[in-house]
Amino acid sequence: MSADVFGGLDLQNLASLGQIAVKSSTAVLLAAYGEIVAERAGVLNLGLEGMLLLGALAGFAAGAATGDPLLALGAAACAGALAALLHAFFAVTLGVNQVLSGLALSLLGAGLTGVLGRDLLGAPGLVLGSLPIAALADLPVLGQALFNQPLLTYLALLLAPVLSWAFASTRLGLVVRACGENASAAYASGVPVRLVRFGCTCFGGALAGLGGAFLSLSYTPGWKEGLSAGQGWIAIAMVIFATWRPLRALCGGLLFGALTAAQFSFQTQGAELVPVWGLRAAPYLLTIAVLTLVQASARLRRYSGPPANLGRFFHPEG
Repeated sequence: MSADVFGGLDLQNLASLGQIAVKSSTAVLLAAYGEIVAERAGVLNLGLEGMLLLGALAGFAAGAATGDPLLALGAAACAGALAALLHAFFAVTLGVNQVLSGLALSLLGAGLTGVLGRDLLGAPGLVLGSLPIAALADLPVLGQALFNQPLLTYLALLLAPVLSWAFASTRLGLVVRACGENASAAYASGVPVRLVRFGCTCFGGALAGLGGAFLSLSYTPGWKEGLSAGQGWIAIAMVIFATWRPLRALCGGLLFGALTAAQFSFQTQGAELVPVWGLRAAPYLLTIAVLTLVQASARLRRYSGPPANLGRFFHPEG
């Protein structure tokens, strides 16, 4: 169709912007989901930026060397999980300050990928394109936006309801939440708190690694230093914005993607209705607004605050 809608934006352009919006949210969503799982278990990991970079480099290098998508994604997930395992060792086993450990992991990831990735700058590699879903991809606007995406984007869309269901309706979800809310009580009831925290932290790292692989294999195929461009920090802000709920994180991630698509649209059309810097700052401004609202309301703090034991070291012997 070519009929103009929304002030001259035709349906085809609207569908393209929707596709960009959903695609742009993928890395942030995967990293945010992983951080939600880790934090619901009581582990704060500020190393998402480093894990995204490590996943991006490992995925690109494995894809370029083998041409196998599964090996590329597996390498990215393993790189993120191993980095998270290092953080878990310091935070869960040794009781190191989790904020400092996470920041160190981000710096390590940025420095290590900068050194190891020098020979891959500008090199050709594996590209994971869109996988349209038959019939659904032909739907007007929504078809292209939701059903003509790369594989990892579908994963990012599906994980939100799956994780929400798991937290609310499974024993594993209850165990994870117990470790984040009251680790001592969970341990007294027979839950291996440290093991659960290790597992959740590594799971979160694997998702962040996959988010990095998406950046280097699908979003902007190729490798360059600083490829994540701060999306790990945006994912951390998204967790707070979503008040540790996966479905809310999905909404926040799609909002971030929409703002990214709006930047693209305004830049290509030369529109100056909203400054580009304002759109880039919007996710952080929204997070500050949510934090202010939560802190101002005792009821919201009760129902939307962080897990009670988040960031606290747990020792089985007390």
